[in-house]
Amino acid sequence: MDLKVVHTDKAPAAVGPYSQAILAGNLLFVSGQIPFNSATGEMVQGSIEDETRQCLENAKAILEEAGTTLENVVKATVFIKDMNQFGRINEVYGEYFNTHKPARACVEVARLPKDVNVEIEMIAIVK
Repeated sequence: MDLKVVHTDKAPAAVGPYSQAILAGNLLFVSGQIPFNSATGEMVQGSIEDETRQCLENAKAILEEAGTTLENVVKATVFIKDMNQFGRINEVYGEYFNTHKPARACVEVARLPKDVNVEIEMIAIVK
C-alpha cells in the first residue's frame, strides 16, 4: 500500500518527526491539531470555544487538502486538559458535526503540546 503525506499551509506545520496527515489507501489519518492559527502565526488565546474552533478549522483544512470533508470523518479523538470544559468544547464540536456524527473519544490529559487546552485528531475516508 502506498502512503502519501498530506500537507497544507492552511494548518500548522509539523514541528517534529510527523506529518499533518497520512493517506493510506482511502483512509486519511489527521495528526492532532492544536489551536495554532497559521494565518497569524500565533496560538489562539481566549476561550475554550475559540481554541476548539481553531483546532477544527485546522483539521478541516487538512481534510480539504486531501480531497475530503468533515462529512467523511469516521473517528475523532478530543484531548482536553480539563473535563469540566467538555460541555463547552462539545457545543463547538457540534457546530461542525451536527448531522454527521462520527465515532469519538474524549480524553482528559495532564498536559498538551504548547500547554494548549484542547487537541483534536481525526480519521476520514477519501473517496
